[in-house]
Order: sequence, then C-alpha cells, then structure tokens
Amino acid sequence: MKALLCKQYGPPSSLVVEEIPSLKAEKGQVVIDVKACGVNFPDTLIIEGKYQFKPPFPFSPGGEVAGVVKEVGEGVAHLKVGDNVFAMTGWGGFAQEVAVAANRAFPMPVGMDYAVAASLMYTYGTSYHALKDRASLQAGETLLVLGAAGGVGLAALNLGKIMGAKVIAAASNPEKLALCQVYGADELIDYTQEDLRERLKAIGGVDVIYDPVGGPYTEPALRAMNWKGRYLVVGFAAGQIPNIPLNLPLLKGCAVMGVFWGSFAEREPKANYQNVLELLEFYRNGQMKPHIQRICSLEEAPEALYDMLERRVMGKLVVAP
Repeated sequence: MKALLCKQYGPPSSLVVEEIPSLKAEKGQVVIDVKACGVNFPDTLIIEGKYQFKPPFPFSPGGEVAGVVKEVGEGVAHLKVGDNVFAMTGWGGFAQEVAVAANRAFPMPVGMDYAVAASLMYTYGTSYHALKDRASLQAGETLLVLGAAGGVGLAALNLGKIMGAKVIAAASNPEKLALCQVYGADELIDYTQEDLRERLKAIGGVDVIYDPVGGPYTEPALRAMNWKGRYLVVGFAAGQIPNIPLNLPLLKGCAVMGVFWGSFAEREPKANYQNVLELLEFYRNGQMKPHIQRICSLEEAPEALYDMLERRVMGKLVVAP
C-alpha cells in the first residue's frame, strides 16, 4: 500500500510517498481501507515534533479517517469487514490503510459521504466539547469565534447557531467573512482592518470567546468580555502563545478554560461518545454542514499542509489516498 511518510522531523516538503507492507489487525484493532482523511492543524505540528504525541519513525500524519473495515482483530464484536466507519487515529491516516483501536472507530450514518465523515471529529468534536462541556454555552448568549473561517472556527460558528447563541465571526479577510455569513454569523469583524476590542464593545461585549488563533487577538478579545464570561483556549494558529494579564479575569469575574479534546476523548470516552451521537443527530437533521474546500491526492497532501500552516484554509481540506 502507499503511504505519505515522515522519516525525520521537518516541513511538509520533507514527507515522501512510498510503498509499504499492508497492515494486520492486532487484538482489539481494525484495519481500515482509507477513503478520506481530514487535514488538521495538529498534522503540521506532529511532523515537526511539536505535538503532544511523538510517534516512532517512520510514520504518516493524519488523525481522522473514513473508510471501509478491511480486517477485524481478535475481540472486536461491534464492527465487521465491509462496514463503513470513521475513526480517530491520532496519526497514520495519510495512507491507503490504517490500523486503529476498534473503540476509536464509529459506524458511519447511511448516506454520509466519506469526505464529510473524515471532517467531523477534530473540528466538530473539539468545538462541541468546548461549547457544551467547557463553556456551557446557553441560548441567547453572545459567542465570539476568532479564526471563524478555519476548520474548528467554522465548526464552532455552526454549532453556536445550532445551540441558539448570537455568533460574532472574526476572520482575516472578506472572502473568509463571506463564508461565515453563509453559515449564519450575526456579526462580522475583519480583525486585520478593525479595532477588535472597540468593535466588540460597540456590539455589547461577549459571553463566550472561542480562540484557536492566539497571538495579538487574545488580549483585546478578553478586554471585551462580559461579567462571568468564559474564554476558551483552543490553539495558537497565529504561532504565538499570548501572555494574559491575570487582572482581567479577576476584574471581569470570568474563567479562562483550556480545551484539549483529544485528552477528553481518551479520559472520558462515554461522554465523548455521547457528543458524537449528538453531532450525528445534528447532521441527520441537516443542521450541521461541514465545509470541504478541496479534496487532495496523497501526493498533494504536503501542499495541503502548507495551506494549513499559512492559514489559507476555509473549512476543511481532505486527502483521498
């Protein structure tokens, strides 16, 4: 089978496509014939040795896949050969096959496209955990989404509207904001052209801030926080981890909350599974609509990772091995 391999830490251009032996399912595993693999920001970190997980070389990036069960290992009862599934792999997805623990694979709803199924877990799983479990977002509250046209940002916007919030979408150019408007954003802010803090204050402040960007936008957003607000620290796509003046949470009586969906899924599998069921129900109802910008080949995957690094992605990129 073909796989995109990381043999040493480096940029996406250092990755190579090679033929490697087909995989065998060990006890408690399934092998999936990969039809689609979502591209996510952690993929750009794991190949440079900057992520929480450091797989042994050689490995393939790619943390969420959809495909067909090719082989079932000993002790697996809920899946069988031929089942359509989507799965959280952590890495290994940029390949024609991947082996994964069976409890990380979920049956796909009938009629769901593979590319859509490979676009759910990281973005919508992270955003739903953040808004539901961490912030307890309530209908009628005001949610600010920074980096609102990116993968997790657009998912947070989509879910915020489903949950009944007023959503302010902040992004870096008119094209991205136009997509946010299609997804129902109530207010649009180009934070490269407008004073973020002053615009938020004019709107009436915010109750929940979803921040996958960091960098220069964190403090001005926090200064516009309403009393007893919740600031969700999701990631640092801007490349800079901001320093927060701790007097601001004190004065506003607000909470700064970390969001680490991968650890949540590992530590609280039952709660995560319940979230997955609820997300699939949103999809069946036509409320949840992942935006797929482009589907790439395995050979084009390094270019997709560069697009992710340089923040050119709107919604999701998907690799079809």
